[in-house]
Amino acid sequence: MSQFYVTIGQKAQFAKTVSESDVYLFAGITGDLAPNHVNKAYMEKSSYGRLQAHGALIIGYMSAASSMVTAKARDGDETPVSLGYDRIRIVGPVFFGDTVTVDYEIDTIDAARRRATGAIRVTNQDGALVAVATHILKWVPNTKH
Repeated sequence: MSQFYVTIGQKAQFAKTVSESDVYLFAGITGDLAPNHVNKAYMEKSSYGRLQAHGALIIGYMSAASSMVTAKARDGDETPVSLGYDRIRIVGPVFFGDTVTVDYEIDTIDAARRRATGAIRVTNQDGALVAVATHILKWVPNTKH
């Protein structure tokens, strides 16, 4: 194969306003009912002053962006899959009503190992950085054609 499925510099962007229902549904699905996410009175006492979204929910939005960047890379003899995220850092809070934008960019390709990595930056509506990560993608052979 002379060309890989993605190219260095290939980008995707996902944006979403984080609603109260997003956070409560996520809490219910995962069982993460930490007071930071579901106890308004508790968080009003904190220096944040209000409820915030789960960091894992923001990672879910990262996953949405990775699906977008590989959307055109699904028509071949291999299927792209996630091997996970490295160097995840939640560097700022995401509050109910914030609009987050996930910028995903392919930054390395290892065609021999059938892998690529994506650099991820998540910002809020004010342009403040709230999360970063490196995503590892792998292409695995299809067994049926």
